[in-house]
Amino acid sequence: MAFEVYTYLIIIRILLSWVRHNPYQPLIRFIYEITDPYLNVFKRFIPPFGAMDFSPIVAFFVLQLLRNIVIKFLLFLL
Repeated sequence: MAFEVYTYLIIIRILLSWVRHNPYQPLIRFIYEITDPYLNVFKRFIPPFGAMDFSPIVAFFVLQLLRNIVIKFLLFLL
């Protein structure tokens, strides 16, 4: 369930990058504070292409891959 919640936070973060918003609003600031450490890892290796930043999309797919690996590992233990 933690993977799903974090996935939704990353999706919201991606959508926020497409619209104007108040970065000082507490909920938006919370989303940024929670997702920044994970997304910054990918921003170091994936440079933006013009105005497009593909690092959140790559981070999303890596998170899904990690989720699948953890689920398969836990099922293996059962």
